Amino acid sequence: MDKIFHLKEHGTDVRTEFIAGTTTFLAMAYILAVNPSILSVVMDANGVFVATALASAIATMIMGFWANYPIALSAGLGLNAYFAYTVCLGELGGSPDAFTICLTAVFLEGIVFIILSLFKVREQMVNGIPTNLKLGITAGIGLFIAFIGMQGAGVIVDSSATLVDLGSFKDPQVVLCLIGLVIIVVLSHYKVKGALLIGIIATWIMGMIAEKIGWYVPVLENGTYSVIPTSIVSLNFSGLANTAFKFNFAWAGSHLIEFLAIMVSFLYVDLFDTVGTVVGVAEKANLLDENGELPRAGRVLLTDAIGTTIGACLGTSTITSFVESSAGVAEGGRTGLTAVVTGFWFLLALIFSPVFLAIPSFATAPALIYVGMLMVSAVRSMDFSDDPADVLGGYMALIMMPLAYSIATGIMFGMLTWVIVKVLIGKAKEISPVMWVIFCLFLLRIIALITNFS
Repeated sequence: MDKIFHLKEHGTDVRTEFIAGTTTFLAMAYILAVNPSILSVVMDANGVFVATALASAIATMIMGFWANYPIALSAGLGLNAYFAYTVCLGELGGSPDAFTICLTAVFLEGIVFIILSLFKVREQMVNGIPTNLKLGITAGIGLFIAFIGMQGAGVIVDSSATLVDLGSFKDPQVVLCLIGLVIIVVLSHYKVKGALLIGIIATWIMGMIAEKIGWYVPVLENGTYSVIPTSIVSLNFSGLANTAFKFNFAWAGSHLIEFLAIMVSFLYVDLFDTVGTVVGVAEKANLLDENGELPRAGRVLLTDAIGTTIGACLGTSTITSFVESSAGVAEGGRTGLTAVVTGFWFLLALIFSPVFLAIPSFATAPALIYVGMLMVSAVRSMDFSDDPADVLGGYMALIMMPLAYSIATGIMFGMLTWVIVKVLIGKAKEISPVMWVIFCLFLLRIIALITNFS
């Protein structure tokens, strides 16, 4: 083990790394319930579960064995919501094969990321985008994720008068969701490992009790199902046939501009998540060198890109590095052995698919709301006092995501606003080539929407 992971060099041992890897899994295992819950509106839930577990295990083990970092990967929150709600149900009108278009975009995004990682372009792209825009996008995604969670639990409902309204506290889903959120917050305050997973399970158990006593009544016509699993252990991989290698290159070729807009949105959101997460986790683990740079950064970013490509082939949304990896780092994880252990737990989770698939949306909603809160905290670092382009660009990215119910729209408004204001205030020289390229791509997207070219 020491020859492979250099444990002594990093001041750790097998026992510490095992505990760290298990802690990381407990902190992020909620994704095995949340991802099928979100993507099941457009895809086979069992297929998504298997794809998520397999892709997470493979990508995380590659990170461990090849890059030798304690960083775990899985399907990114926000990116899956964009995949299901914004693109499949929104822009593509909920057509039965809409998910195949998204999988194609994710697959090609992964290929692009592999190329960019090989030529070290990803770091340059990140440096070319203004800080306020990055922070506004992160905070906006947080609001969007929280909104999705609240809708899934019925905390926020439709309204003909005001578009949205508060749900009824007579509904058990609403009450149980809010109780679950409080549980997660309290456990997180006391630094309990796996607080998100515990919160989901606790809310789910309360849901099963509510169903048994007749408070929660499943009504298929209303989209509510039994929360009590019919079995515990299963090795059912049949759903994978409905998700694996379901690409639609024909549509991408015939709707090129619309497809590029979708792919670019996946591309940049994933870019921000990955680089921010990797640097944050590495800094917490004291893995940055004396210049503040990450050794073997190319391997880390390339692993992330490979994970995205593998995930698309299996049938899930973008695979990205998880900030929950910091939980394992806090337990002493310093090498890739931590990641390998986490990957092992993802493989083991495949046996318990009936359990994860029975977890209702009102039980996973507290995790979405809480993660959204963590992401919204990025707004504290935004600068609202100086350059009007930075201020308005970041603000538009933040506010348009939840209000327009689209991550892509938030990114588009933020970046277009930033470039336009920079030009109007005589600071066009400050616009990087990267921002000009992004501006042109989103401008083409608006033209396509106006002319109905797509």
